Formats: sequence, C-alpha cells, structure tokens
Amino acid sequence: MSRSPRTQPCLQRWPITASHPPCQTRSFPRDVSFRPFPRLSVHTMTAPRGSQPHQRPAGQTHLPPTSLRRQLRPEGSELRPVPGSGSSPAGSEALGRGSRSEGSREGPGASRSSPELGGRAAPPLPAAAAMEPRRAACLLPLLVAVASAGLGGYFGTKSRYEEVNPHLAEDPLSLGPHAAAARLPAACAPLQLRAVLRHGTRYPTAGQIRRLAELHGRLRRAASPSCPAAAALAAWPMWYEESLDGRLAPRGRRDMEHLARRLAARFPALFAARRRLALASSSKHRCLQSGAAFRRGLGPSLSLGADETEIEVNDALMRFFDHCDKFVAFVENNDTAMYQVNAFKQGPEMRKVLEKVASALCLPASELNADLVQVAFLTCSYELAIKNVTSPWCSLFSEEDAKVLEYLNDLKQYWKRGYGYDINSRSSCILFQDIFQQLDKAVDESRSSKPISSPLIVQVGHAETLQPLLALMGFFKDSEPLRANNYVRQAHRKFRSGRIVPYAANLVFVLYHCDQAKTSKEEYQVQMLLNEKLMLFHHSNETISTYADLKSYYKDILQNCHFEEECELPKFNGTVTDEL
Repeated sequence: MSRSPRTQPCLQRWPITASHPPCQTRSFPRDVSFRPFPRLSVHTMTAPRGSQPHQRPAGQTHLPPTSLRRQLRPEGSELRPVPGSGSSPAGSEALGRGSRSEGSREGPGASRSSPELGGRAAPPLPAAAAMEPRRAACLLPLLVAVASAGLGGYFGTKSRYEEVNPHLAEDPLSLGPHAAAARLPAACAPLQLRAVLRHGTRYPTAGQIRRLAELHGRLRRAASPSCPAAAALAAWPMWYEESLDGRLAPRGRRDMEHLARRLAARFPALFAARRRLALASSSKHRCLQSGAAFRRGLGPSLSLGADETEIEVNDALMRFFDHCDKFVAFVENNDTAMYQVNAFKQGPEMRKVLEKVASALCLPASELNADLVQVAFLTCSYELAIKNVTSPWCSLFSEEDAKVLEYLNDLKQYWKRGYGYDINSRSSCILFQDIFQQLDKAVDESRSSKPISSPLIVQVGHAETLQPLLALMGFFKDSEPLRANNYVRQAHRKFRSGRIVPYAANLVFVLYHCDQAKTSKEEYQVQMLLNEKLMLFHHSNETISTYADLKSYYKDILQNCHFEEECELPKFNGTVTDEL
C-alpha cells in the first residue's frame, strides 16, 4: 500500500552572507580562513516512501538482528555463510569500526571508537624531547623528500582533482590537451547539460580529527631524542579543530569555481547569458558551499542574479543511500558486510606496513593497528589536498605502502558503494532515472519547438552519490571482485576510487540536437564525461551515442529498477531469506 511522500527537514533556509558567515569566527591559519558567500535560499524536496534517514540508537553498533547477520550475496555469486564477529579475522571487530564513509550521517569515525589511546590531554614535552625538534628538523626534509614521491596518486577518495587531470596544476582553467578532439560536428548543438558533482576539497570530519589528536597525543607523550621521526611528528602543530568537521576548505571552493569556469568554456552555448541554472545539493554544509562556489564561478551572466542564488536541497537524489532501508540495514549498519575489508586489515600486506610504521615511530607493533596507520596516511593526504604541502606524516610511507593503503580504501568503496553487493548500485536507480526523465523532457521540448526549460542542471553530492551510480551503469568493473586475498592480482584493477571519485569529481551528461542527421534516430545524441574526460559507451565503444541507443541499452534499469521495491526490507518469518 502506497504511502504519501514525507518532506525531509534537511535545512529550512541556508542564508550565508557577510553578516552571517557559515561558521563561528575562529582563529585559523591564513590558508584556512573562511570567505563569506552570496545569500542563498534553500528549499527541501520530498523523499520517496520509506525514506526517512536512519538514526542509530546511542551505543548500538550492530543494527541488523541476528537473522540478518549473514553473508550478503555478492553480485552474481551464491549465498555462503559468513563468519560472524566471533569467527572473523582476529581483531577485525575492533579494527572494522574505525571509519564510516564521508557521505554517511555521522561522518568517518564519528560513531565507532578507535582503539584506546588514553583520554588524558597530552602533557608538555619532556625537556630533552622539547629540544629534539631542532635535530629532527634537520632530518625531516630528507624524510619528506623520500616519502613525497608518488604518494598523491594513492589517496583514494581523499585524492586531489589534479591527480586525474595533472594539467590543472599549472593552469586551473585549462581544458586539457584533448579538448579539441571532444567537439562534435558543427551541425550538432547542445540542448541540455546534467552534471552530478562531488563537493570540493574538505576538512577532515570531527571523528577523524579526534583520532588524529589521540595519535598525536600518544606521540607527544612518548617523544624521545633517540627517535627523530616520532619527535618530528610530536613537534608537528596539530591545527585541525573539531569545529572544522568536514566543511569545505578554501581549496574546495576554488575547485568548484574553476570547474564551473571550465564547463562554461567547454559548452559556451549552454552557459550563455539568460540561460537558467537549476542548482541542487545534498543537505551537507560542504555540498551547499560547493554549490554556492560553483554558481559564483559562473559570474552574473546567467538568469539568476549574482546576489540571490536558489539551491534546492534534495537528499532523496543526492543521499539516496540514507533512504534505502535495505542498504542501511544490510550494508551500512552490518559489520559482516565489510568482512573483506577487515580481513585485509589483518592480512600480510597491512601487517608489513604496520610493522614498518611502528618501527619508524619506535613503538611496539602491538600498540598500532590498521586504523591508526590509516589516520597517519590520511593526514598526509589532507595536508596535500588542503594546504598543498607535503606533511611530515608522509615520511612514514613509501609508494609501496601507499599502494597497500589505497587498496584498503578501495576494498571499502567496492563492498560498501560499488560492485560488492547489488543493493549498493540498485539504490541509485532513483537518481539514474531522474537523469533520463530530464533528458526525455528536453527531447520532447525540442521536438515541439519549445524552449528547453532546464538547459543546465547541476547537483552536488558525495563520492557515495557518484560511485553507486557509475556501478549501476557498469563502469570500472573488474573481471575478478576485489578481495582481501587478491591484492597482487588487482595491481592493474579498473576500480581505483581515487581515479573515479576524487574531490570535485563530476559526471556530466550532454544532450545534443543534430540538424543534419541522416535519420530521426540520429537527431538526438549524447556524450558522457567523467572528470571532464569523454567516456566510452559500453554498447558502442564510442564516445558518442544516439539517445535512443543509450536508452535501449539501459532499458532494464529505466523500466524495472524501482527504488521503493529495491530498498524495501524483506519480511522474515523465522527463517533467513537471501534477499541481496
């Protein structure tokens, strides 16, 4: 029986002006200061049936009942029993709870505690250790220089956008070396652009900052003149504050401003004066700020004035994973779903990295685990992405170490957002269908000689918005699933999250009308760009497709993937039923 839609509260209004800055005034280093945004109006959208975001009760770490703690069926595989928490790899229960996805409701590490490091504030450095930074500073440039080579390409979802488009490091407005080859014949004119963006570079979440503070405090307490690497890290200024909590960094605002200007240069006819921009976002602050920055990058030329920009909050599309009951119960809140991730944390590759880091920090290996090693590695990534500096934390890792840690990140993305379980991608069909509904509308308006009502549709979400959508469409799928025991065989895998969804990642659909088409079928054509690079369509192995052929290829998803049915929890009658 159908139920009426429920309006999600999200945010009632999101005004950001010079007199109402986005956060409290605080003292930050010069490169992390906030700038005011234009005034923005935010509207909520209705979410589909059964889409109220789930809130985990306080203290609860295993939401699915015992009957649901079973092996989730990976795509195309048979049901197999999975070890529960008691029979999973040693320590995986503790190690598997460290971080949640950045798109999740509570942020990475917010709801699950990392191993105890002591709750006391770090005492002042001992007198001998306080003098040690001078000696450590002499060694640090050498350590950093050795470690900095090549690490930037292995940070997974915390990668800079420049890693996939290196030419932007020199010229952030460059369209790249292959821009001319992407142009269609002159007889084809763009009708509509639909872009799904990931927010720009952000600060760590509060949970990540707390865990870093704990690790840093331990190094300060254990600082010794005989361990220069640990002394140098103990002297490193811990400038991250929990109030930053995943907010958009100044670098992230520039990411979005520059992306807007490049898209306008690439498709000038669509971004011409008096063309309407429909701008939507998830309710997360970093996405709203990214939308504002994107709009600001376009200047005052569009029909919406520079002083007032409307951003629609649409969590039903941008955070569909929150509203999918089956995904939340069986994957998001089911620890056994991450069995492969936890097994890799205890595997030989991670053990080797852990022992190396422990040796460099002069700590017993028993006092570290995979989660704490990740904290150090992610701090290296944040310093590079936010401040464009090579952090002393990077000195702990070689390129081989980085490959192992990248695989750990990719395992999590694969099993939680990618091909690991069908529901990961099937939950995104609501967004996929909405994209094609808008394309259909533009085609109908064109055939009726009406103006295109929505020539520009830009929506800002998360890595967790884009990754399932790309999996639904079949992109970056390897012949062999990513598992804990096939790290070596996956060295040349397609599924590398840092290459797919770095900060400011973007998936763009462009619909064209071609006047001199030989047939009516060829009159409307489509291109897809991921991170501003043309993608090959599966059905043609070409970078352009007729719109009819594209719809035909995805006919099953468009007609038979129903969000409410896909995401409905099964009804159990005392027996375990394989539903995924």
